[in-house]
Amino acid sequence: MRFTIEHPIGGTDCAPDLYGPTGLPVFARAAEEAGFDALAFTEHPAPSAKWLSSGGHATLDPVAALGFVAAATTRLRIMPFLLILPYRNPLLGAKSIVSLDLLSGGRLVVGAGGGYLRSEFGALGVDFEERGALFDEALDVLRGVCTDPEYRYAGRHFTARGVTMVPGPVQRPHPPVWIGGNGRTARRRVVRAGQGWSPLIGDEQRARTTRMPAITSVSQMGSAISELHDLLVEAGRDPKDVDVQVQSSAFSGPVGPELSVEQVRDHLGELEAVGVSQFVVRCRASSVAEATDELARYGAEIILHG
Repeated sequence: MRFTIEHPIGGTDCAPDLYGPTGLPVFARAAEEAGFDALAFTEHPAPSAKWLSSGGHATLDPVAALGFVAAATTRLRIMPFLLILPYRNPLLGAKSIVSLDLLSGGRLVVGAGGGYLRSEFGALGVDFEERGALFDEALDVLRGVCTDPEYRYAGRHFTARGVTMVPGPVQRPHPPVWIGGNGRTARRRVVRAGQGWSPLIGDEQRARTTRMPAITSVSQMGSAISELHDLLVEAGRDPKDVDVQVQSSAFSGPVGPELSVEQVRDHLGELEAVGVSQFVVRCRASSVAEATDELARYGAEIILHG
């Protein structure tokens, strides 16, 4: 099992120093030293005040933030979690992805999603009802422009005539893409164009908020992974080549009085048994010192123990 730390900027208690130019490198290096595989930032470029006040969360631009993290670390992988591909022209998106991969020395994993906030789509001038088609288009463009030196594509809202992606990515044919979402459509996207799947175990309310089917238990997750593996085999792909990263609402938080080390270890063992290869973690963040202490403790008691 490998571990991704989601940056705590989304939490209400997150100290500003943690996402500032002094504290962010300290946090990133602490994650690297604790044994985390990746550090992740979410994406919400234009959230509404209503959404933020009703439980939404702030974030930095993930491309800018992860570039900063890459410069401060040497081994830690960087991950947008999730990069909403329909928000942007797919060639601009591909350029950002390739640039991050190049500047990180090939440490980028692209957690990619289709988005769910209708108001944010409106603020960005993107048709909410087109998001699925735009997502698929962006996946095709990333693969094509990274492999074809004179890429041509007639898109829904753009036309590429002999486009070349120079310089190209370190990871070939392109950086790995892990598709977010709980439903069959997400799993079918993984089979067609992904190198990983990134679902969520949570309650029905969170599933409704993010407009996806609920997966509320490890057994449900296991069934979904089995379906994914069957689809991969049918498509001639080896399931061992596809990662499964899970965030589990009840177990991704900090170890402490409410969540014991034993409970977390047991949960991780259950997830590993059904085919999960990566787990998303969150930490307390009222100060840089508290956050880095949390990372060190999680590394010692959970990551190194495994």
